[in-house]
Amino acid sequence: MIKTISKKINLDALGISASLLCAIHCAVLPLFLTSLPLFGLEILHNKIFEYSMIAFAGLIGSYALYHGWKKHHHKKFPLIIFLTGLCFLVLKEVFISEELILLIPAATFILSAHFLNYYYCRKANHCHSNDCDHAHLLS
Repeated sequence: MIKTISKKINLDALGISASLLCAIHCAVLPLFLTSLPLFGLEILHNKIFEYSMIAFAGLIGSYALYHGWKKHHHKKFPLIIFLTGLCFLVLKEVFISEELILLIPAATFILSAHFLNYYYCRKANHCHSNDCDHAHLLS
């Protein structure tokens, strides 16, 4: 008999991890890897790499927050906070001289959105009101 193990992926944990990886990239990488251009590697301040990281964090975060909103808590506040953080990330790329000043609120907003989403999902766990998408599964 073969047992299948199904694990549920915590999307907020994935989003928080992606945000933290982005923050580590932005804060630590310049300190320790300043010699990369000597080897022909230019990922620091590479626009394609930077916007790819923003898009990656945006896709994961948007999906996690949409899932929490649609399936559990029905609150848009975490999504608004998340989108504000993404705007700060994009502004960080536009206003390079203000990068650190814009990075701190960006990371704070994005992480706060994921923590709020996680909190709201746990608080509304199995609310099963009529407007929940998963309420029909109980019948």
